[in-house]
Amino acid sequence: MTSLPAAAHSVAAPALRHVSTIRVEVDEPIDLGEGVDGRRRIVPIRSGTATGEMSGRIRAGGADFQVLRPDAVTELEARYPLELDDGTMIEIVNHGIRAGSVDDVAKLMRGEPVDPDRIYFRCSPRLRAPQGAWDWVNRTVFVGTGVRRPTSVEVQVFAVE
Repeated sequence: MTSLPAAAHSVAAPALRHVSTIRVEVDEPIDLGEGVDGRRRIVPIRSGTATGEMSGRIRAGGADFQVLRPDAVTELEARYPLELDDGTMIEIVNHGIRAGSVDDVAKLMRGEPVDPDRIYFRCSPRLRAPQGAWDWVNRTVFVGTGVRRPTSVEVQVFAVE
């Protein structure tokens, strides 16, 4: 049996390192109607940018698959490609939760601005990269915070050290 390195036994809280600010521009949602767990919709992602250690552009073709639950919580699953400045393609699959008061969530659904401090928006993006310079993302856990604006979403992405 192989033992783990000493660092793997540490119980200290992990540190976070900011790796990117991702801003995506979104189109009008496609309403799929009520499901067993809430209203379902797809929000097309048309473009965007990433700045920071991971800089590049969000390519068209992605979407955010959402379930708007009756308890004012939205379950999110966004999938989209990020082309880094060096041409490397990163696949992002981002699971998240967005929650707020019934009134604030209703405003978001109508496309109205809401103070980001009034909305809980946390996520756990999974990044996949080809082997090479960016292969480290395949072995890293990421977490994020988000802000929903009327026509865009901004996510701060952090590597868990």
